[in-house]
Amino acid sequence: MSFIAWIVVGLIAGFIASKIVNKAGEGFVLDIVLGVVGAIVGGFVFNAFGYSAPNGVNLYSIFVAVIGAIIVLVVYHAVFGRRTY
Repeated sequence: MSFIAWIVVGLIAGFIASKIVNKAGEGFVLDIVLGVVGAIVGGFVFNAFGYSAPNGVNLYSIFVAVIGAIIVLVVYHAVFGRRTY
């Protein structure tokens, strides 16, 4: 996948995952990073179960990236949590 495709899929997946997990976006840049990392994690998870990794900008790639981004976001919130000062 090209760099621009990773950014587009990452933004979409990160935004969707943020809305699913905590009902609010994490911010433009963090949504992109979360989505790209989620696509990588989702690719590993789907490969482990025998499915193909995401390729290109399509619904399957976005689905895999969203699942991976949800995993990353849940782990992120478990580690860092909501801190009040």
